[in-house]
Amino acid sequence: MCESEHDQRDLASRRAFMKTSTAAAAVGILAACGVKPAEAPPAAMAPPEELTALTVGTLTQAARDAMTPDQIVQAFKDGNARFREGKKIRRDFLAEQQATAAGQFPMAVLLSCIDSRAPAEVLLNLGIGDVFNCRLAGNVDNKDILGSMEFTTKLAGAKVVLVMGHSACGAVAGAIADAKLGNLTYLLAKIKPAIAATEYTGDRTAGNAAFVDAVARKNVELTMASIRKGSPVIADLEKSGAVKIVGSFYDIATGAVDFMA
Repeated sequence: MCESEHDQRDLASRRAFMKTSTAAAAVGILAACGVKPAEAPPAAMAPPEELTALTVGTLTQAARDAMTPDQIVQAFKDGNARFREGKKIRRDFLAEQQATAAGQFPMAVLLSCIDSRAPAEVLLNLGIGDVFNCRLAGNVDNKDILGSMEFTTKLAGAKVVLVMGHSACGAVAGAIADAKLGNLTYLLAKIKPAIAATEYTGDRTAGNAAFVDAVARKNVELTMASIRKGSPVIADLEKSGAVKIVGSFYDIATGAVDFMA
């Protein structure tokens, strides 16, 4: 089958990207995941109207690359405000699915809890293709999560790493109660440093909702620090200003997401 002129140009750009065998492997991963190697961001900020691509669920590479990490965080804040006020953008998910079938250009990667009451994309009023999302009980990191985040940032162009904890977290309560159950025991052990690091006067038990929430917030902070320590790749991106690591805390009673830079 003959290649089109467009395909030949695309192949040439990919060959330019593959300067080493590691880069070649990276391109293969990108292609398999529907992500094209990110192009250099434009020298000047794009017009404000390009940023509206996010609101209609068709986030393009040009729109994503034109956004700064701070603008992306603000988009999340605005989305949560719409969620709380009942003014969510009405999304045509079928149209979004079709629009993103040929490729994806997410602006951020989220690490959130598996709690069914805390679906990050819904809480931030996001659409298909807007963000990568890792979900793990207690929103803790591990090597698999860090590897996924390195893919999304270094290779796929995401500019924000958002860690989202939430109130009334069962994983946090389980860690405080020293619960033990199969592999869950190992996972909960990763939350225990947050218990020791939480300054709290009063009842420090799993039955105290205020203490559980205080530990959950501290756990977000420690997870952010763990990402920086465990991934020199992401830490370097943050130092250069290409990526911003942000913490957040979702209150399941109010619907509000509190952002902690």
